[in-house]
Amino acid sequence: MEFFRNPNIDFLGKKWFFLGLSLVLSVGGVLSMLFWHHIPLGIDFRGGTQVLVKFTHTPNADKIRADMDKADLKDARIQPFGAAVNNEELISLPEKTMSETSLDKGRDTIVKALSTGEQQEGKQDLNNIGFSSLQQYLMTKDPLHAGTDAEQRYSQIARAIVDYRDKTRGGVLSNVSDVAPVAPPAVVQAIQADFYTSDFGVRNVDVIGPTVGKQLQKQALLATLYSLAGMLIYLWFRFELIYGVAAVVACFHDTLITVGMFSILNVEMSLTVIAAILTLIGYSMNDTIVVFDRIRENVKLLRRESLTDIVNRSINQTLSRTVLTSGLTFLTVLSLFIFGGEVLHGFSLALVIGIIIGTYSSIFIAAPMLVAYQESRAAKKAVVASLPADRSKKVKVKA
Repeated sequence: MEFFRNPNIDFLGKKWFFLGLSLVLSVGGVLSMLFWHHIPLGIDFRGGTQVLVKFTHTPNADKIRADMDKADLKDARIQPFGAAVNNEELISLPEKTMSETSLDKGRDTIVKALSTGEQQEGKQDLNNIGFSSLQQYLMTKDPLHAGTDAEQRYSQIARAIVDYRDKTRGGVLSNVSDVAPVAPPAVVQAIQADFYTSDFGVRNVDVIGPTVGKQLQKQALLATLYSLAGMLIYLWFRFELIYGVAAVVACFHDTLITVGMFSILNVEMSLTVIAAILTLIGYSMNDTIVVFDRIRENVKLLRRESLTDIVNRSINQTLSRTVLTSGLTFLTVLSLFIFGGEVLHGFSLALVIGIIIGTYSSIFIAAPMLVAYQESRAAKKAVVASLPADRSKKVKVKA
């Protein structure tokens, strides 16, 4: 299928505009990584405890931070999660806040800090009690006088209450009596006597030790470098070294701009983002190989034309394929970015940025670099050939 019929666009004539754009994006990203947001590493890499909290009202980040400071939880990172109407905040504690052996206590520590002023003496928080604790309470209290089948009955009731709270009510109950639709009246009465509901509920907890975080940082960097090195070697054998160098430079350019944009936008880098970047390296390399393969074929067929004309013609000949594959892929990842939710936000954002950058780098970064090198080498050969025989030999020896 042809999207364009016989296009004749002077791509190399527009290279300076795109090279300038790449320079601006690259320098901006590097400056942000060095002096502004740095590289915003997610919990996967920096280690620590990350707790997703849902509130019954619009959360106040300043109050949350003040509560964290009162509990001696310094340097907590607080950021909105998902749509504003969800009233959810992501609270991250760096690994230095707690020792590695106590990281698993991060959830309880944050719950205790946020509960300041809300705790009721002798009562438990129904919004932040787990299934096991609730089941144990019901078995001890035994409001139904269940007898021998108490464990099974109260297990079912505790599970129904927790599921109703987390799945039906979004993680928080406004009142203890809200459990009435899924619990017998005697159970509701007992819970009302011994429980209260805070204005928040913990939805999810992620805990990564500092040692694991550092290992993941190292492995992510090595995975990226190994992928670039492997592709360089592959293209060296398939074409020649300059083709491999040009393609790897283009991929490094894509990676640098993508990471730089994450720094500028202050979006955390997680393991899923690294997976997206590795995917983009392969995607960009594949697009570059298609263009290079057509250039190699045309170099053999169009010996009398200049390399610039051959490269322009090759890019035009593969333009339909580039637009169709990149365009459809871009629409897919854009839909994922818009509708995929907060969990896939970083992954899909990396793909959206990378596909745009990777598509134009194959045309405006890798191809011009190839032409510049080949023309420079041809010019040197022409200078050597124009010299007298004795000087030509000396120049060759020096080269």
